[in-house]
Amino acid sequence: MDIANRSGSSPSTEAEIINVSRRHFIQGVGGLALGLYLGPVLAAAAKHGAASFEPNAFVRIAPDGTVTVIAKHVEVGQGTYTGLATLVAEELDADWSRVRVEGAPADASRYKNLFYGAQVTGGSTAMANSFEQMRKAGATARAMLVSAAARQWKVSPDSLTVSNGVVHHAASGRQAGFGQLAAAAARLPVPSEVKLKDPKDFILIGKLNVPRKDSTDKTDGRALFTQDVKLPGMLVAIVAHPPRFGATVKSVDASKAQEIPGVVAVVPYAGTAHTFGGVAVLAKNTWVAKKGRDALDVQWDDSQSFKLGSDEILAQYRQMASRPGQVARQAGDVDAAFAKPARLIEADYAFPYLAHAAMEPMNCLVRLEDGRCEIWNGEQAQTIDQFALAKQLGLAPEKISITQLYAGGSFGRRASTFSDYLSEAVAVAQAAAKQGVNAPIKLVWTREEDTRGGYYRPLFFHRARLSLDPAGKLVGWHQHLVGQSILTGTPLEQFGVKDGIDSVSVEGAGEPYDIPNRRIELSTPLASGVPVLWFRSVGHTHTAFATETLIDEAAVAAGKDPVEFRRPLLAKHPRHWGVLQLAAEKAGWGTKLAPGAAGERRGRGIAVHESFNSYVAQVAEVTVKPDGSFKVDRVVCAVDCGLAINPDVIKAQMEGGIGFGLAAALHGAITLKDGVVEQSNFHDYQVLRINEMPAVEVHIVPSAEKPTGVGEPGVPPIAPAVANAVFAATGHRIRTLPFGEQLKS
Repeated sequence: MDIANRSGSSPSTEAEIINVSRRHFIQGVGGLALGLYLGPVLAAAAKHGAASFEPNAFVRIAPDGTVTVIAKHVEVGQGTYTGLATLVAEELDADWSRVRVEGAPADASRYKNLFYGAQVTGGSTAMANSFEQMRKAGATARAMLVSAAARQWKVSPDSLTVSNGVVHHAASGRQAGFGQLAAAAARLPVPSEVKLKDPKDFILIGKLNVPRKDSTDKTDGRALFTQDVKLPGMLVAIVAHPPRFGATVKSVDASKAQEIPGVVAVVPYAGTAHTFGGVAVLAKNTWVAKKGRDALDVQWDDSQSFKLGSDEILAQYRQMASRPGQVARQAGDVDAAFAKPARLIEADYAFPYLAHAAMEPMNCLVRLEDGRCEIWNGEQAQTIDQFALAKQLGLAPEKISITQLYAGGSFGRRASTFSDYLSEAVAVAQAAAKQGVNAPIKLVWTREEDTRGGYYRPLFFHRARLSLDPAGKLVGWHQHLVGQSILTGTPLEQFGVKDGIDSVSVEGAGEPYDIPNRRIELSTPLASGVPVLWFRSVGHTHTAFATETLIDEAAVAAGKDPVEFRRPLLAKHPRHWGVLQLAAEKAGWGTKLAPGAAGERRGRGIAVHESFNSYVAQVAEVTVKPDGSFKVDRVVCAVDCGLAINPDVIKAQMEGGIGFGLAAALHGAITLKDGVVEQSNFHDYQVLRINEMPAVEVHIVPSAEKPTGVGEPGVPPIAPAVANAVFAATGHRIRTLPFGEQLKS
């Protein structure tokens, strides 16, 4: 639901491959020039030309022995490039220091996500769907290199060994590097079947201290993000968006903007039902474009805009929760379970809209030329974007080329179901062309536009009841969720909405506990003007909080330890129980916390949750000060994600997910007043400050199961673990997020 080029050139500066031949490299974007990066592009094309060995869509070996892994998944900081390269290099027996990675072009026929059938990075699926595919790609290349050496030396392939990018023949002492064998290997037939390594022979997979493939480039500035790319004649577009969703341009006075030196054009452009319309200022650089945008006098037509505030939306949701919803899941006789409960727990939960707040705001570079559209972007959903832009432009999808660059975070924002910001960049370029301005256009959202620009994690309201029998056993669970659907009305509706139930709205609700009588209901507002989108761990961000705090509350009502209370409820779910036990053990669950300073109260809380087929448990320790402020001191995390491909990356993703989830839990809230978003930047949409980050311990469960996701599963358990710790310290239940100042009231 998180690339260093050791050979010297940045991954994104390499010419792109089209792969019309499985063995020959062809520069894929014709006369493409990346401004100052033109020289490296052409040098790379010459270096990796016809002599390169390209046995499949994922591996290219140059005459100098450099191994290039073509990554079909974008690198947004989650470690995808490192993981994919590890899989290839393991089976290839490559020299890790000579392995580099570049993003794949948009081509679902070769680079589709095997789970989704489209080229997309999401759902924490990169490693899970690529595990065998990338290993086979590496093993195929290895087999062909060995075969080439065997033919040259007239020996049996079985007599050869490979290590660190070199093929060896022990009997004769001969050896050859991959580069020396590349041309000969390229002339051989591609084997239809190859043997993969036994896991006991892994030298990279599952090992610590395998350096990331993006670290050096990002440290020394060679990594190319969208903001770094400059085409000849390119103009930067900074836009004025309507303050309310659904508003349109009534009139614009551009006279002051046009007086600013460097402003080239002022371009009103139309939106669609799912994308902004507005006014773009085009200039030679970002700063001038922003000055021009700020000088515009735009009058907006609000007659069809969304004008409700957050409080009014929440009030509507409360009313909807009081009426029956659609049944998403049901088991047993729920009404009977609540007829005469020995103990009854009732709770309402409120979760606000949340912004993705990635460090790189939305941006996109577009060039319209000769019946083609070229896109440069930190691209998360190539297939969706290709088809959306093709429809917008009246072109065939193959006429939309997308160059995949690094992205500075995403958390789901760059996988827009409506391709909103890419569509906007194209709309600006089209409108500019009608004014006679034919140039590549780089759309750049400011942080304020990014914060106010919609496509948030939906606001949700939950109403829950739990019934316990006289022995303290949890026998009834009734939960009604109310919130906007992310998928309804989108091109992806058919994949996630059934009988009116958006699966991502209810995923994780009440799960996986063995409760004999359970009903999960959902009410989805039919129309809402606030654009929403998946968020890091999607529906699990709110369902895990409600589930795990309710379970904790039930344990207290039953007079039982929260860990032991869960044991019988998880009897059919050993992997949940495994991480729960491990986290509890490593955290010293059941022992007393060291006392705080005078007047301080300390508490420990636990939560466990499965998302994206990975299992994560977390124990949080908090200190609450006399004034009600509190600090999360320590988090112990246990994760079972199957075979750990890159343990260091897994640890980093758990740490990052904990920080991300804490920021949302403690501070995160997008609020509206009269339809206008009140937050604008990090001063009022606060991310986690470094002094708020707790000490984190991550423990990975050894496993031979197939690898599953780690980008998102670290997020859901942290908020409920902290809430349960706060209760342990204070006796106060948190049911509205963010925590904010609730303990001070």
